[in-house]
Amino acid sequence: MTEDDGFELSSFTPYLLNQAAEAQSVAFAAIYRNRYGMLRTEWRVLFHLGRYGPMTAKDISTSALVHKTKISRAVRALEQKRFLKRVERPGDGRSEYLVLRPPGEEAFRDLCHAAREHEAQLERRLGQQDARMLRQLLVKLRET
Repeated sequence: MTEDDGFELSSFTPYLLNQAAEAQSVAFAAIYRNRYGMLRTEWRVLFHLGRYGPMTAKDISTSALVHKTKISRAVRALEQKRFLKRVERPGDGRSEYLVLRPPGEEAFRDLCHAAREHEAQLERRLGQQDARMLRQLLVKLRET
């Protein structure tokens, strides 16, 4: 046991942010898991390809801040579900782009709609002004 210096983990900002993020992630995960059998990293890969178009696994890893091995596993799972395909990069036979197939595009649109509804529910819960302030503060924290 260490000396009590007044530190409370339960009010430590990184801890609170992690707890809040996990709670929201778990709530939304139920949607993509139940509809498409996806795991969190699969959703993130699908989102990046749907939002930004063809990307390499390395680009997704960098953008999503997810280790490349987790991205590789998610890519394989999405391939098996026929949500994406690999396309050789012109002039570079060593790497490939990942591209959504029509079922992946459909899942992306559906899950974007679900994400908008999830966000609207959060906004109703917090109130429009607090939700807007929360997003602004999170953007500031992300940039530090």
